Amino acid sequence: MEIQKYKEKNNEKSEEKKEEITCPICGSKEVLNDPMRAEIVCSKCGCVIKEQIFDAGPEWRAFDHEQKVKRCRVGAPMTYTIHDKGLSTVIDWKNKDSYGKDISANKKAQLYRLRKWQRRIRVSDASERNLAFALSELDRIASKLGLPKHVKENAALLYREAVNKGLIRGRSIEGVVAATIYAACRRCRVPRTLDEIAEVSRVDRKEIGRTYRFLARELGIKLTPTNPIDYVPRFATELGLPGEVESKAIQILKKAAEKGLTSGRGPTGVAAAAVYIASVLLGHRRTQREVAEVAGVTEVTIRNRYKELTEHLDIDVTL
Repeated sequence: MEIQKYKEKNNEKSEEKKEEITCPICGSKEVLNDPMRAEIVCSKCGCVIKEQIFDAGPEWRAFDHEQKVKRCRVGAPMTYTIHDKGLSTVIDWKNKDSYGKDISANKKAQLYRLRKWQRRIRVSDASERNLAFALSELDRIASKLGLPKHVKENAALLYREAVNKGLIRGRSIEGVVAATIYAACRRCRVPRTLDEIAEVSRVDRKEIGRTYRFLARELGIKLTPTNPIDYVPRFATELGLPGEVESKAIQILKKAAEKGLTSGRGPTGVAAAAVYIASVLLGHRRTQREVAEVAGVTEVTIRNRYKELTEHLDIDVTL
């Protein structure tokens, strides 16, 4: 994707720069950049290769977060989760001047008009309106699901790619957004089930699944089946279980995968059964109902997976 290509290009450039600098004395490429002395020094023989180099950092210093925010003269970094990538300016809603004092009534009316026109100008045409609505919906769903920033960025990038290829026409914006979030979750190994996404979005499970399959086919998204191990940390955290139980559950799932017990079965059910077994074995027992509520499966599913794991892995669980 675009972010990955950009990072790869930057890495290639930085590697080329490093390869260019070699020590004239010993020929070593291991060099150190000393910003305090504005020098590039060989780490092996100590030879000063370059001096009086330019400092690309700011000319000011900050000793806490508040000072950093006040002295910084640039905006937030570019993001794909905003329709204009966060590159446009925004007029603040605080009616204060640069000194923090209240402004006059005439100025307030003028600022109100400026804000109104600035808001209209930011979204100029139909495609931008579509993108603005879709990305706000994406942010809402991601916040409800508690997804990290890199997953939101990935989902926004997939949605933009779908818009560029004309895959949105004839489909609901909410359905495509939910499908991109599901794909991004699987790609970033922060799994969420279709039922969880359908619960917080405005579309049903069937439409999300159908749209996801369509996008995967058209955009060439190739994803491996979800690994049950990816669900374990979340289930253990929600159940309030310690790290040893989580490690034990992962160990059980690895043994189960080696014997082929996880293939053809729902990953959430297998992960929930492994967490349940680990909690019983290590004395931090949770009931099947508690585990089932957290995992979003039935108690019958947990019992079936529990029996399979204990029988095939020879686990002695004393209830």
